[in-house]
Amino acid sequence: MVLKLGISAAAAATIFKAFLSQGVSVNMAHKLVQLTLCLWVFTTLVLPSPSAGLSRITLKKQRLDLKATRIARGILHKFASSDGEVIPLKNYMDAQYYGVIGIGSPPQNFTVIFDTGSSNLWVPSSKCYFSISCYFHSKYKSSRSSTYTKIGKPCEINYGSGSISGFFSQDNVEVGGVVVTDQVFIEATREGSFPTFMLAKFDGILGLGFQEISVGNATPVWYNMLNQGGVREDVFSFWLNRDPSATYGGEIVFGGVDPMHYKGKHTYIPITQKGYWQFDMGDFLIGNHSTGLCVGGCAAIVDSGTSLLAGPTAVVTEINHAIGAEGVVSAECKEVVSQYGDLIWQLLVSGVQPDTVCIQIGLCLFNETHHMSVIKTVIEKENMEEELSVGDKVLCTACQMTVIWIQNQLKQKQTKDRVLNYVNELCKSLPSPMGQSVIDCARISSMPDITFTIADKPFKLTPDQYVVRAGEGIATVCVSGFTALDVPPPRGPLWILGDVFMGVYHTVFDYGNLEIGFAEAA
Repeated sequence: MVLKLGISAAAAATIFKAFLSQGVSVNMAHKLVQLTLCLWVFTTLVLPSPSAGLSRITLKKQRLDLKATRIARGILHKFASSDGEVIPLKNYMDAQYYGVIGIGSPPQNFTVIFDTGSSNLWVPSSKCYFSISCYFHSKYKSSRSSTYTKIGKPCEINYGSGSISGFFSQDNVEVGGVVVTDQVFIEATREGSFPTFMLAKFDGILGLGFQEISVGNATPVWYNMLNQGGVREDVFSFWLNRDPSATYGGEIVFGGVDPMHYKGKHTYIPITQKGYWQFDMGDFLIGNHSTGLCVGGCAAIVDSGTSLLAGPTAVVTEINHAIGAEGVVSAECKEVVSQYGDLIWQLLVSGVQPDTVCIQIGLCLFNETHHMSVIKTVIEKENMEEELSVGDKVLCTACQMTVIWIQNQLKQKQTKDRVLNYVNELCKSLPSPMGQSVIDCARISSMPDITFTIADKPFKLTPDQYVVRAGEGIATVCVSGFTALDVPPPRGPLWILGDVFMGVYHTVFDYGNLEIGFAEAA
């Protein structure tokens, strides 16, 4: 029977051993192999081809062990995937999704984040002597690879959560069943931000952004997969499982889309600027109320290497206030409201342009005072402005947020006293210095939905979807899935849709048509 189905006895034995490795009993493993074969029959013999007619099959309904079914589906993916190269992902606490690649001949295995917010591949080098984090991860040894080519050019990459430096090398890279030859990558000899990389479950990062943001103009792995004919279709797609206890943490499909992991059709929106996977996002709603910030459009990028959702501080603060998240009480914010609130109100009512209000009252010396680099992506080092002291910059920022908040309340025709009281309360919800805020887990059911508008369609996140839980039982801590990030015009305001969003919406990155597609994940 196995041979008739096109599966060899050796493959069946391999499947059987795979089930045993999952801690399944021998009897259950036999049943799971049978289930796998049944599923194989269904996918290869029952489902019609595009040119075939439809057949009606009568099926019997029977209770199945859900855990066994999930394991079977994961094993079946390994043997039966036909649309693209499927790479299974591990999920660590809904914060890190990583998979395995090989570098060299024979391949040396590394766990990597498949990161759409950067474009380089790097792994720790055997020459990384002085960074403690390198001793907690696998290290590439060029002397053990017969296909290694020395380059040696030094380089550095800065991320929002840390930095690495090292030198370029060249070798073969194995991604699933695809071998990319002569791939230029970085051997990291220094990893900054001690806890960030030391505690990470991944060894390195494989960037899936465009070559325009590649350090050293190195050709990204994805480009070479296409150029060398490793995949047939010029798309890749992500499914991220938001159940950290699940055996199968997610998957990335190179060269295709897995129909098992989304519902309905994808909504596509064009890329507006190559570099990041960037597009124009529409209005942003808290509950059913517009924040007003993105009515005219905001730039947004989809970043599989960012755990949370990042947005302008002013809007994230409004979200935190609406969901009851607690950050650091900002004395500067309250000072601006108490001393300048009336004046800001009068200037806005009289028709003064919002972006000039803080300049007119003397709290900002010029328009672009908030220099922030894009989170967790390659950052160009820029000289910070020297005209303002740190304290002045904080007051300027507080003023700019106050203007946004008052302007939004004016649109809702609230009274001045009520607006200033509301704005004063918002000061309490400013995110902590690291941008994150804690939530009372017991309040999740009463929190509002958050809605992004993409391609004129609403993409809603419920509280259960945008709140990140860490720990178990009484030790559980709930954290807002929104973190603060301020990018000045003309690049900003900028939103970064990270794993919190991608876990809810299956995402297709269409390189050929330069567009991104979103559909409800399944």
